[in-house]
Amino acid sequence: MSDSSSGAQTRDFEDLPRISTGSDGLDDILCGGLDPNRMYLYEGRPGAGKTTMALQFLLEGARRGERVLYISLSETKRELTLVARRHGWSLDAVDIFELVPPETTLDPERELTVFHPAEMELSETTGLIFKEVERINASRVVLDSLSELRLLAQNPLRYRRQVLALKHFFTNRNCTVVLLDDLSSSQDDLQLHSIAHGVVMLEQLAIDYGAERRRLRVIKMRGIQFRGGFHDFTIESGGLRIFPRLIAAEHHKSFSNELTSSGNAELDRLLGGGLERGTNALLIGAAGVGKSSLALSYAIAAAERNEHAVFFAFDEGRGTVEARARTLGLPLQRHVDSGRIRFQQIDPAELSPGEFAANVKESVEKDNARIVVIDSLNGYLNAMPDERFLILQMHELLTYLAQQGVLTILILAQHGLVGPMDTPLDMSYLSDSVLMLRYFEVNGTVRRALSVVKKRTGNHEHTIREFRLSSAGITLGPPLREFSGIFTGTPRYTGAAFPGEPAE
Repeated sequence: MSDSSSGAQTRDFEDLPRISTGSDGLDDILCGGLDPNRMYLYEGRPGAGKTTMALQFLLEGARRGERVLYISLSETKRELTLVARRHGWSLDAVDIFELVPPETTLDPERELTVFHPAEMELSETTGLIFKEVERINASRVVLDSLSELRLLAQNPLRYRRQVLALKHFFTNRNCTVVLLDDLSSSQDDLQLHSIAHGVVMLEQLAIDYGAERRRLRVIKMRGIQFRGGFHDFTIESGGLRIFPRLIAAEHHKSFSNELTSSGNAELDRLLGGGLERGTNALLIGAAGVGKSSLALSYAIAAAERNEHAVFFAFDEGRGTVEARARTLGLPLQRHVDSGRIRFQQIDPAELSPGEFAANVKESVEKDNARIVVIDSLNGYLNAMPDERFLILQMHELLTYLAQQGVLTILILAQHGLVGPMDTPLDMSYLSDSVLMLRYFEVNGTVRRALSVVKKRTGNHEHTIREFRLSSAGITLGPPLREFSGIFTGTPRYTGAAFPGEPAE
């Protein structure tokens, strides 16, 4: 055995440090990055983001002073440079080899008279690839794309042989290779999967309304632990922004499960002293009954304690929420200006579930938010019209927030205003506390009622109280002991004298 082959074999068995893919999100999914000197496959339909992700891989190598090579069988250097410029990148440190199949280089006048056998075209193409790789001696190589090689090969057997030849060629080189495949074949190329050391699939999904959704999945990674399942991502200026799927079990933090005040003594008394940190509370009621105002009071109370809170609004604009706060005498604007409350309006048509979860996670870990308000779950449901796993994803998010000691307030609007009401989804079993808000009619006037119907973590009042929204904020009245049927939608007054209007 020669010394050179012995050295190559030694390198094969070394546990070399991982190398970055150029994307923090993908590195996170792969628990550190890629094994060097291996061949990987990025596959997906045109427009899924393969080229952008491959360029990030090469630019990361160039940033580290490595020699990197982009072999293009489909796009010109001019097209790649334009893509890079729109991401704010320069490809000056990237060697680009434009490899055009022989038949496309023919003189137009001779195209009908000159015939190149496919075997010759394929051998010549792969030979040019080998020569360029040897000349550049790059440590990172991207081959874009395999669909051209598949066309030249004309049959699956020759195509597989050619890919194996590529793999064997790169095996003896200190080079990490990424192959791109646009899935132009009529069926999944599982043979290619078996040859590659790792496979990452990218998808672009069109939904009935709103922007397209993109997601990726690591199909295989030999010897590398990775987070399975689908991970949402977006293509932004600067490359792919990948949102690894949230796994609550990976995030634990010590905290005190002390009671959190709403800033309203009567409301805290109704809740048995307040809501505990590391729990979530579900506010259920008709539109306009006061759910958002109640949640807002918790965010403002946190800001008054110099804590951070974040308010995610799916349904209402910032102007509407600020106007309501002024009407109730709540100093929302002051705390938003100070940065203690972050108000973020969410457009359900433009947001993926993974991006929202990443936004919440960033609010907790970077901004140290102690109160998170999601207004509302109806809007969150609309953000996922094609998703079947809303409850599972929400359960993972709530578990993560609980393990971070965050008080989460969820708002769910019921269908209808008065009488029997329908709830679009049942989240009560995931909630630690449930507060029911209802309209009820008395003597020709519409009033509001509030009750705690569930609290896992402690005692609470079992009464139904009337509450009022005014310039003094939220005020609670005494228990409505002389009424029955308030929450069934058909209230009856059983007292001796009919109650009058509550005092301002």
